[in-house]
Amino acid sequence: MHLLCAGRILELDSAVVMGVLNVTPDSFYDGGRFADPAAALSQAQRMAEEGAAIIDIGGESTRPGAHSITSAQELSRVLPVVERVAARVPALISIDTSNPELMRRAAAAGAHMINDVRALRVPEALQAAADSKLAICLVHMLGEPPDMQRAPHYDRAPEQPHENYRGRRAARPREDPARGQSGLAGAGTRYAGASRA
Repeated sequence: MHLLCAGRILELDSAVVMGVLNVTPDSFYDGGRFADPAAALSQAQRMAEEGAAIIDIGGESTRPGAHSITSAQELSRVLPVVERVAARVPALISIDTSNPELMRRAAAAGAHMINDVRALRVPEALQAAADSKLAICLVHMLGEPPDMQRAPHYDRAPEQPHENYRGRRAARPREDPARGQSGLAGAGTRYAGASRA
């Protein structure tokens, strides 16, 4: 089994390691140690040397209680890192974002995958992802970071997150011959899902 990632193939016959690179000043994990692009590049190189096949770069904290940032803030945090990592690290680059503009610009800068905790629910994200031709990982999140831990409840877990994924797949853009665009067609090999309860 394999995943097509912007012209590169990720073999999935065995476990694959994804290194998480938070470039936020308020990272829940590293306390903002990699907000500087040079420090982020050094960390990406270290993770690749230690066996990470994918480097997942995120510029917006989505931990419980986190507040949203502007698109410009997220772009300024993530794009310089994507550009540096694409030029110097052999690992695939995943962008942890729900921002359609970042999806487009990161694809042009050398990213291979979109990792979206909002499952492409942000307006224009679905089309941006389809246009990008990047691999896609959809993540289920109940609510939004400021309120997602306020009495979270599922009547039918894990069926409800799976229904959410099926709904997102059904909503994918169809092929547009006039634009020469395949959208998210063939999503059986392009979609991966992970649940956060």
